[in-house]
Amino acid sequence: MQRRSDLPLSVRVRFLTGRVSLDFSHTGGEGESARWEIVHSPDELAHWLSVILSVDGLTAGPADLAAMRPLRTAITDAARSLAAGGSVRPSDIEVINAAAASPPLVPSLGVVGAGVGWASPTTPAALSTIARDAIDLFAGPLASRIRVCASETCGLLLVDTSRPGKRRWCSMQRCGNLAKVRGYRQRM
Repeated sequence: MQRRSDLPLSVRVRFLTGRVSLDFSHTGGEGESARWEIVHSPDELAHWLSVILSVDGLTAGPADLAAMRPLRTAITDAARSLAAGGSVRPSDIEVINAAAASPPLVPSLGVVGAGVGWASPTTPAALSTIARDAIDLFAGPLASRIRVCASETCGLLLVDTSRPGKRRWCSMQRCGNLAKVRGYRQRM
């Protein structure tokens, strides 16, 4: 299985939001999010869910791909609305709740020190786990800390878990560094 740390920075930065539900939203979408699309087939869905959730052995079919798209759109729209100071639309709540109603991934303790595994992972269970993470995020205290990267060329979502609550960039290695370099050059 490919790990997040193995991804090139340009792709890895999509998965540094702090929450799996927002990481999932960065796999693409429709409209403005189409430029980020990396899930074109069931195999790609299984691959990216494996990366986001650190799950081995996922397989996906056409029905899973069809179920993924509205969930991803609902999570993305809800997060962007909350980041702008709005609220979550009832239609998005309905889609997220429907996905969360399925049984989630079940954690399984492996060899101590090797981390957590998953008992009989399935794609519907992975989607349910992501939907449950979205519910926890949108209904919890971090909902007011959902942000959009301040870079004019980025637009990725993030959860600001910094103590002062002033995080602006999806990644200091990418957008934050570019902004600092730009600022430095403008001052010179």
